[in-house]
Amino acid sequence: MDRFALGHASGSEWSQVVAECVMQIGPLPPTANIGFVYFTENFVAHATRIVSDLKQRTGIESWVGTAGAGILATGREYYGDPGIVVMIGGFPSDSFNVFTLDQSGVEGFVDSNSAWLEANGHHFGIIHADPRHTDLDTAIPTFVEATNSFLVGGITSSSDSFSQIANSVTESPFSGVLFAGDINVVSGLTQGCTPVGPMHEVTSCQGNVAISIDGRPALDVLKEDIGELLARDLRRIGGYIYAGLPVAGSDQADYLVRNLLGLDAERGLVAVAASLDEGARVMFCRRDTQSAYDDLVRMLDDVSGRITSPPRGAVYYSCVARGPGMFGADSAELRTIAEKIGDIPLVGFFCNGEISHDRLYGYTGVLSLFT
Repeated sequence: MDRFALGHASGSEWSQVVAECVMQIGPLPPTANIGFVYFTENFVAHATRIVSDLKQRTGIESWVGTAGAGILATGREYYGDPGIVVMIGGFPSDSFNVFTLDQSGVEGFVDSNSAWLEANGHHFGIIHADPRHTDLDTAIPTFVEATNSFLVGGITSSSDSFSQIANSVTESPFSGVLFAGDINVVSGLTQGCTPVGPMHEVTSCQGNVAISIDGRPALDVLKEDIGELLARDLRRIGGYIYAGLPVAGSDQADYLVRNLLGLDAERGLVAVAASLDEGARVMFCRRDTQSAYDDLVRMLDDVSGRITSPPRGAVYYSCVARGPGMFGADSAELRTIAEKIGDIPLVGFFCNGEISHDRLYGYTGVLSLFT
């Protein structure tokens, strides 16, 4: 199959930006049949016209994508500047299924697509989700189980509109594309945090409040892990120390990062932005640039070691708290990816939550390579 085609540009007029993207893409091979498009929130009001124009200019009818506070291309971040990124790939015509989850939900989707799902076995999927849908934590795992799929993607991060693209503009709970099991994809996830202490057990809790950890006041355990200097002034840990909830069946490399919502010094309580259960595992993590960079490089080395042929294209979904805010200006995060995996076509966006397999993450980056 052919290498994917890429175009990306910035400008104040959406039509001129689309035209520039299509010019960069150039003539398309006969195999080209699906497009990926991401645009900054500056262009949300023009989403329908952007998709229509892309269809007319390229002849491609199948499109997926969404809007973001920032968007990504090979070695380049558009954050604060209006921009559009477009990537076009080619697959066997019956090997992908662009979908929108409508009011019938997961059950309705499976019923109406049962023949395709059964014919194509295990699936790889790219999805874009609406942050206003409060049941994503359960809807995504349900979808994964029902479709026998591995998902990547993210939650739309535009400020006041949540347009997704699934052939046309939609604002469904989530939408995207499923690929047949014989489409070769290699994926990796990078965390933005590093554990600062050992694994612990929640021994007493109420809702999202840890009362005791390892049989001791939860706050005492937190103080011990973060060290004496930070423990002297707990106001300094905001935005730096988090709770890490390891994913069942995995090692410490795969965990869900959740904010610390509050501390009670008198009663020794720690409130976490997640529901807790007695017996659950928890660790405390720090978030800083060096930790995030080191784990990004680890993930890129791992993914590079698992590919068996040069990638044709890639998608990358990064947390809005990463990018310039963590790695610095001049597209440092995306330049690191390009330096490690090469100058391959890549698109994506900065998300309000990242999706890998069947879970919602935070502060992570999710990379997938089509080979």
